[in-house]
Amino acid sequence: MPAAEPAETHGPALDRYDVAILGLLQAEARLSNTELAARIGLSAAPTWRRVKWLEAQGYITGYRAEIDRRRIGLGVLAFVRVDAERNNAEATRVLEAAIRELPEVVACHYVSGDCTFELQVMCTDLDAYSRWTMATLFKLPYVKNLHTSFSLGEVKAGAALPLAHLRAPAAR
Repeated sequence: MPAAEPAETHGPALDRYDVAILGLLQAEARLSNTELAARIGLSAAPTWRRVKWLEAQGYITGYRAEIDRRRIGLGVLAFVRVDAERNNAEATRVLEAAIRELPEVVACHYVSGDCTFELQVMCTDLDAYSRWTMATLFKLPYVKNLHTSFSLGEVKAGAALPLAHLRAPAAR
């Protein structure tokens, strides 16, 4: 039986129900609202309102299916460090915009250290990666140099975000 319902007004901070919802939906986004409510100990209506609030506040940014890249023919995962020709704000914005348009780039980070960006790129095979690099990456504006490493095997990927820091500390 569900616990007593929390107050209808939602404060600015996440409470234990919100954290539980985030954790469960990260692990299993296809849970029905009824199942989600049962697992967190609330009834369906307040659970639905909480999910909608978490979406509206930007805590939940989307729902996706996890697809095995190899099953759809994407055998190469490359980590590409891109050195920019110029490191100024306008050049960086132009290069960022160009990178965002590339479907082969599944993640991109502006990083500290020896390069400007680190990309995660997926292609069908090494030949396809080579052709794509020559035809696309080297033609992007302000690209000076590329340094590529290839994944030899995934140890951990697509992991849920850690949420322990959101939970109230245990009483001592």
